[in-house]
This record gives sequence, structure tokens and C-alpha cells, in this order.
Amino acid sequence: MEFCLRNKFREIEVVTELPCNNTNKNSGRNSFLKKEILFLSLKFEQEMFQRIQTLYMAGAILTSGFLGYVFPLWKDASGKDFFFMMEVSYLALSGAATALIAMSIISFKNRKQQFVFNRLSIILNLILLGLLIYRSLNLSGETPTVSEKGIGMFLPIFSIVLLALANKAIKKDEDLVKSVDRIR
Repeated sequence: MEFCLRNKFREIEVVTELPCNNTNKNSGRNSFLKKEILFLSLKFEQEMFQRIQTLYMAGAILTSGFLGYVFPLWKDASGKDFFFMMEVSYLALSGAATALIAMSIISFKNRKQQFVFNRLSIILNLILLGLLIYRSLNLSGETPTVSEKGIGMFLPIFSIVLLALANKAIKKDEDLVKSVDRIR
């Protein structure tokens, strides 16, 4: 069995030939299928994770999806920490933004769709940031010495910045593909 690997514009092709003199064709076919499935899964991971926008979007998933449950948004008058999960609207917006980013990572072959998903996630993060600011300014019993804003208040901003960087990289990839298509 021979494998030839050709790399051309981030597309990887596999040329395979089965041995002709194999007496047990099923065992050779099964091993061939196992190797091809392994190679195709490695190909999928390589294509997806070799692009910088995937790393930016993974960071955005981390900030909008998981760090909001670790870092508090603020402390109330009694000193109790307030997290994302304590308010349903914050949880829903954060979950929807995280789901859109995950769908954007999965649709790595369709750059326009990736761009749209990231834009929608940016809009959801802006709405979430607006709600957080509104709520923090209207806390009951708010005095300057009582409340402390936590780092969780800034997580939507970090997510927005990472998504903007990802959109910039997606746009750069799209322009590169268009320029290569013009040359052909």
C-alpha cells in the first residue's frame, strides 16, 4: 500500500493503491480503511487548527463560555459574589454567543458563514455587556464603598476583541483565496 501526499493551497490529496497479490482481500481492505480514516481525521484537525482565527475563536469560547463561571461579575452589599449563572438572561446570552462561536469553528470551510457567525456573536456580547453595565449601575444599595466590580464584567470585551481579530484573519484568508482565483 503506497501513500503519496501532495500539498497544494492547503488541500491535501491522498493517492492509494491496494496490493494486487493479497490473498486475504478483506484484511487488507480493513487495514486500508483504518489508515484512511485515521489520515482523514488528522487532515480535518490540521486544516482546522492551522489557521490563526481558530485560535482566536477558541480563546473567545474560553472567555465567553467558561471564564464567566470562574470569575465573579461583582460583589453585592453583603459581600457575596455574583456570577453569570445567577441570572437567566446572562446565562442565555453567554450560551448563545458561545454556541455561535462553536458553530463558526466547525464551519471552517465556509469563511463567509464563519464571518456572519462571529458578527452575530459580537452583537450578543455587546448586548450582554450593555445588560451588565446597566445592572451594575442600578444595583440596589449601591454606594461607592460597597460594591466591587469583578473581572467577569470585562469578559465580554475580551471576547469581542478576540472575535474581531478572528474576523480580520478570516477576511485576510478570503482575500488571499480571491487573489489566487484571479491568477488562475
